[in-house]
Amino acid sequence: MPIVIFTVVNDLTYDQRMHRICNSLARNGYDVLLIGRKLKSSIPLHPEIFMQKRLHSIFTRGKLFYIEYNLRLFFLLLTKKFHIVCGIDLDTILPCYFISVMRNKTCVYDAHELFPEVPEVVRRPAIQSLWRSVEKFSILRIKNCYTVSQSIADHFEKNYKRKFEVIRNMPVKTDEGLRKEIHLNPPVVLYQGTLNEGRGIEQMIDVMQYLDCRLILAGEGDLAASLIKTGERLKLEQKIIFAGMKTAAELRELTLQSTVGINLLENTGLSYYYSLANKFFDYAMAGIPQITMNFPEYRILNKQFEVAILIDDLKTETLLRAIHQLMDEKDFYIRLRENCLRAREEWNWQKEEIKLLSFYHGLQ
Repeated sequence: MPIVIFTVVNDLTYDQRMHRICNSLARNGYDVLLIGRKLKSSIPLHPEIFMQKRLHSIFTRGKLFYIEYNLRLFFLLLTKKFHIVCGIDLDTILPCYFISVMRNKTCVYDAHELFPEVPEVVRRPAIQSLWRSVEKFSILRIKNCYTVSQSIADHFEKNYKRKFEVIRNMPVKTDEGLRKEIHLNPPVVLYQGTLNEGRGIEQMIDVMQYLDCRLILAGEGDLAASLIKTGERLKLEQKIIFAGMKTAAELRELTLQSTVGINLLENTGLSYYYSLANKFFDYAMAGIPQITMNFPEYRILNKQFEVAILIDDLKTETLLRAIHQLMDEKDFYIRLRENCLRAREEWNWQKEEIKLLSFYHGLQ
């Protein structure tokens, strides 16, 4: 039985993509170990059909964290038996690559984003240069790679002449019943994801002053504290709900109870511009029309199934126009909802995992 190890820097609990990947491989003849880190806020791990391990770190952020975590990961991998080791993004790829060379094993790179192009890195040229060096070093040496969108794959092929397979971050299609009522009273706008800069959350909170609905923010992140203060300053405590981190099941239930999903991004780097967020597919799976950016991947998918209003900027008038169109034009909303129900038959993990299994079978 082939042994596969995956490495991430999160605490595993809320990483839906990795759970799907690990479950798919474990069900198809692979012995899988997923390695992450233990946080003070970590809850007990849910039992899975694959193995999970979390590493403790003294440091929790910044350069010292990455150095410590990569060293701990390196020495842990030295003790593990495996045939394939897969680093998720650049922040864990180096230990995977060096151990694979030392042990003459297969190394895989799974790029969830363009790491040197995320906003937190783009605004720090020295840090960006460092991560670009790591990216170049890794991609030029690792032959087996995949990523989450065709735009990112094309970027890597253009810059490094390395072919990346595309395995999109789609939800599992279930037989759970969808919400029957079309409009909720009051309407619910849902954001699921990290509360970090460049995701349009500040703009959305500002817009809530002019809307008769509720906004639910399901996630945590660097901006959480300041967003709460902004909501209090604008006296929006009754209209904005900070739901915190949710498990996959909790998030799915919350999405089913929402009216509109939002997937807003500022064009502050290629990582966001080429992104294909899992929330785009999660909203469609739940039959929830959404507002998202007029970026390449979303534009292509919305031509296949019109499930979203695409917007070009995050100005107040733009957001208000899109939200009112979904909430006030019932026929338009119903059409997008029906398109979501058709899209979920195509945009699901059961179909996407076929590419994942083909990729890993090809490594043997």
